[in-house]
Amino acid sequence: MASSNNALGVDNTFRKKFDREEYLQRARERDKQESEGRSKSKAKGPPVQRKPLKHRDYEVDLESRLGKTQVVTPIAPLSQQAGYYCSVCECVVKDSANYLDHINGKKHQRALGMSMRVERATLQQVQERFEQLKKRKAPDSFSEQDLDERIIKQQEEEEERKRQRRERKKEKKKEKAAEEEPEIDPDVAAMMGFGGFRSSKK
Repeated sequence: MASSNNALGVDNTFRKKFDREEYLQRARERDKQESEGRSKSKAKGPPVQRKPLKHRDYEVDLESRLGKTQVVTPIAPLSQQAGYYCSVCECVVKDSANYLDHINGKKHQRALGMSMRVERATLQQVQERFEQLKKRKAPDSFSEQDLDERIIKQQEEEEERKRQRRERKKEKKKEKAAEEEPEIDPDVAAMMGFGGFRSSKK
């Protein structure tokens, strides 16, 4: 019986006992720290105001290294590696399509200090833009004389092309005739009687 009394006093279940009060206290502290962290991040300063998107004022150079060979080494600086180098983001893009995607993308525009939003145009800006486009389309007045000159020039070019085509055809015919004509020794031709059919003028 004494052994059964000892068994009652020993905790032999090996189960972990959770103290609800302790874990509630830990949860409250964690919530407090998270809310303080959020308020600190908001209190860092006002949000960054970025400029709206505007179109490029430079030409994108995609063809300067087209068709050129280049030795590629792993120790070369980024700007001299194969592909297109972006000096703003300091990265290398392997082909022109990806380069265009990159310079029009969010990461590059943010590095330039622009948001991906477009500024809303006013009526006056639209009218000014239309005026610019009209001026660009008609730099000088177009007359009937200009049209006549262009028509005459096109006709002359077409005649020149036709003449060159005819000359090429004649040359090809001559080459074919020269290839088809068998080369015979003149002595053999005279023996066979090929040379005697010529008419002699007296």
